[in-house]
Amino acid sequence: MPEPIELWWERRRFSRGVEVPYEPGTYAEAWASFPVLALQYRPEMNRGILLSQVPPAADVYLTWLCDAGHVFVATPDEQRHRPGRVRRRSSWCPECLELANPRPVIRNGLEGPVAVVRPGRERPTVQVCTKTPSLPAGQPFTSVCAPKPASAVEGELRAGLGERLLYTQGLNAVRLVKPFFEHLEAWPDIVLPELRVAIEYDSTGRHGLEHVGKKEEADKRKDRALRSVGWEVVRLRDGHLPKLGPHDIRVHGFNKKVFDRLFDELRAIRGDLMVDAYLRH
Repeated sequence: MPEPIELWWERRRFSRGVEVPYEPGTYAEAWASFPVLALQYRPEMNRGILLSQVPPAADVYLTWLCDAGHVFVATPDEQRHRPGRVRRRSSWCPECLELANPRPVIRNGLEGPVAVVRPGRERPTVQVCTKTPSLPAGQPFTSVCAPKPASAVEGELRAGLGERLLYTQGLNAVRLVKPFFEHLEAWPDIVLPELRVAIEYDSTGRHGLEHVGKKEEADKRKDRALRSVGWEVVRLRDGHLPKLGPHDIRVHGFNKKVFDRLFDELRAIRGDLMVDAYLRH
């Protein structure tokens, strides 16, 4: 079963009994037949491990970035067996490939032509949830629709902030102007209402599929929606996930240094005097 690259690398280090199980260039010749993949592979998104250090048959999740800017996760075997190496570059990205080959519309059990939205035609009306209270745009509140926190790290982050910062706790949503996935509200992991800053913790999850590809695009939309109503966003991005915004921080677990870096970003956003006024002494 494929595993995240950090676990795969540590397992190889242990099994081979060396610090670097595969030296750079070990598999350069094996990957030479796939120049497009060599361009799509980004070491900075894969714990700094080079593609030439990864066996083509390795059962590991790698993070790739296509020319169109799509970030996605796939194993070496999945990438090597996408449509032939002489075809267009988009064939190597699952999202580009899906956009180039839209699915046919099914009506009454029969397959019909692909639906194409022409310029000037009306788009389907979005059904907006009616449970969002009528509040000014940018107002934080407690939402009945927001999902309950599911991450243990998120709880650790919230507890650490509560020990260091005086802020109104219990709020989990910000009122928006335009719908975001059928809601006129966004649900940050942590809401700092006094500073009007939303904090998010992002990791790739157990299977390496969270906050990449389409989910990353949703994160970007969420950030734009919050900024449009006067909020700023700080994302704590686990290791190999790239930064999405100017104040994002790449982390490897939580310790005092992470909180120090977080408060530095809060000061950069709202100023020393405002942030320090809410610090617990």
